[in-house]
Amino acid sequence: MAEDSDLEKTEEPTGRRIEQAREKGQIPHSRELGTFTVLIVAAMTLWMMGGWFLDRSLALGRKAFTPEIHHLLEPAMIVPRMVELFADTFFVFSPLFGLLLVAAILPPFFLNAWVFAPKALVPDLQRMNPLSGLGRMFSWNSLMELGKAVLKATLVGGVAVLLISRQRDAIFGLLAEPLESGLAHAGDMLMFSFLMLVLTLLIVVAADVPFQLWQYYHKLKMTKDEVKQEMKEMMGDPMVKGRIRSLQMQAARRRMMQAVPQADVIVTNPTHYAVALAYKAGMAAPKVVAKGTGVIALKIRELAAEHAVPTLEAPPLARALYKHGDLDKEIPGGLYAAVAEVLAYIYQLARWRETGGAYPVPPQQLPVPPELVPEAA
Repeated sequence: MAEDSDLEKTEEPTGRRIEQAREKGQIPHSRELGTFTVLIVAAMTLWMMGGWFLDRSLALGRKAFTPEIHHLLEPAMIVPRMVELFADTFFVFSPLFGLLLVAAILPPFFLNAWVFAPKALVPDLQRMNPLSGLGRMFSWNSLMELGKAVLKATLVGGVAVLLISRQRDAIFGLLAEPLESGLAHAGDMLMFSFLMLVLTLLIVVAADVPFQLWQYYHKLKMTKDEVKQEMKEMMGDPMVKGRIRSLQMQAARRRMMQAVPQADVIVTNPTHYAVALAYKAGMAAPKVVAKGTGVIALKIRELAAEHAVPTLEAPPLARALYKHGDLDKEIPGGLYAAVAEVLAYIYQLARWRETGGAYPVPPQQLPVPPELVPEAA
């Protein structure tokens, strides 16, 4: 499809796209960098420890080819002797083997590509498809690999010819040197030549690493639709988020309505606002247990009437409580005095219902700070 073509993939890969690729084992990989790292570590190790390796190797050779007489007379001693020789050989070359192992592990760290991806171990039948294999053989990547092979062969071959031509006289001069000095001289020439050939590969690495990184991130490029879809998945679909928010509001409203019967008083506007207050022993100040406007205010008043919760019309106080009071929180300090008069009236009303007598007078002109009263709706 057109939207899936490379021409449409104009957006750089997001962090999530890169992380998903890493989980599948898709990471930037430079074979040339790995080869160069192993070879340069081997060359430098042999260059610095060549004398040590040579001395130990000669000692092992003398030990192997000059057995003690009882080893020859007792066949049962041959196996332990072979085990001992293998152990000594491993000990001698263990520094080289250890450094080569580290060198083989290091290249992914250079490309920030070290990852353990179990998904990469799952068999992929698509890789076994012959048609896909033919496609990979004639792909741009295969052409690049062919170019690298030609470049390596040209560079290494050219440097090898140059080294041989420059050391031609020294090579033929080895025939006239004594055996020990000739071997040492030949070893130095071989090590120098090996090091120069390895350093030549640095040119190939310098070309291959940027190409591999470019190719990796180019393959992960995304279309604009993919970026939008990923943003939706990360931030949530607006319709889904709206539905979740609606359900959360409904649940909060149900909990709020369940608290109305336990309220001590409902302060109203009288019709537009309704705020339910509760004050129990031990509280530092009264709390707002429910509040609402319009239909919700009507529902609060209906529940209050059903459960005989007293209602008081106090428009400025109702608007101030609705504006500045938070659910399940204590009322603002500036409204303490006004709410105290309301609660005093409610307690007098409760006493009148029990004992009778003069009907308590509802409070008038409550001390509500003007700056806390919003404009009337």
